[in-house]
Amino acid sequence: MAFAAFATTTAQADPAPRRRSPVALLLLLPGILYLVLFFLTPLVSLLITSFQAPAEFGDIGQYTYAFNWQNYVDVVTDYWPHIVRSFAFALAATVLALLFSYPLAYFIGVTARRWPLLQSLMLVLVIAPFFISFLLRTLAWKQLLSDESFVVTSLKAVSLLAPDAHLTGTPIAVIFGLTYNFIPFMTLPLYTTLERLDLRYLEAASDLYAHPFDVFRKVTIPLSMPGIVAGTLLTFIPAAGDYVNASRDFLGGPDSQMIGNVIEANFLVLLNYPAAAALSIILMSVILVIVGIYVKRAGTEELL
Repeated sequence: MAFAAFATTTAQADPAPRRRSPVALLLLLPGILYLVLFFLTPLVSLLITSFQAPAEFGDIGQYTYAFNWQNYVDVVTDYWPHIVRSFAFALAATVLALLFSYPLAYFIGVTARRWPLLQSLMLVLVIAPFFISFLLRTLAWKQLLSDESFVVTSLKAVSLLAPDAHLTGTPIAVIFGLTYNFIPFMTLPLYTTLERLDLRYLEAASDLYAHPFDVFRKVTIPLSMPGIVAGTLLTFIPAAGDYVNASRDFLGGPDSQMIGNVIEANFLVLLNYPAAAALSIILMSVILVIVGIYVKRAGTEELL
């Protein structure tokens, strides 16, 4: 009886569940339609295309709807070096971007707090490359790293580069281009986190006679981990699918092609749409798995 009375009292005390306002649903409708039209629909179309088979009596580039799993087996067999190379280049560029960006973001977000004008100026310099086209920036580096450039001739003059060596068309140039182009994507999330860093934690660690390196390793790094995770994701994901830097028209060569270049060639040159679609699905799936594992291990699941 007592339990029944308690349950009755609780039920009477609890307010009635609120009905969702139709206005809120109407406000969500444009965003939902946008995602369906420009994300879900192309994704489904890409998935369907990846299973297509060549038309029996059709010309090159003509395919019929089928459920041909062999497309995935063929692209992995034929292009696995490009897949591995893409993720290796993206990982190298991400690590280099982190090594360059962290000191820069720390200086802007922590050291330069006392000088707001300097802080604002350096932020503008970080964002400034976005005012120039991605293609133009990469093309400029192609000229700077060409065989006739001052950089290459100087390296050859001091015997740091062989007389018949090149920089363009090599993995070094591609990784350099990826690192340069995506450094702002690493720096800005790091700055956002470090700018909110409470310096009293660092002062407390120093008051307890902690070595500066220990303070950095055990206090600064853990507190800036959300920025590190966000920056690495914003750098690694687009770098893995990039096709501009590794293109032969820019910094790449025959031995430095990435999966993005293979997808482009299959779509626009070879007209092998199922292979290109299968590679795109594989790229997205692998990135999704890597990102999930990385975020889970980093302990920042709230970023997903």
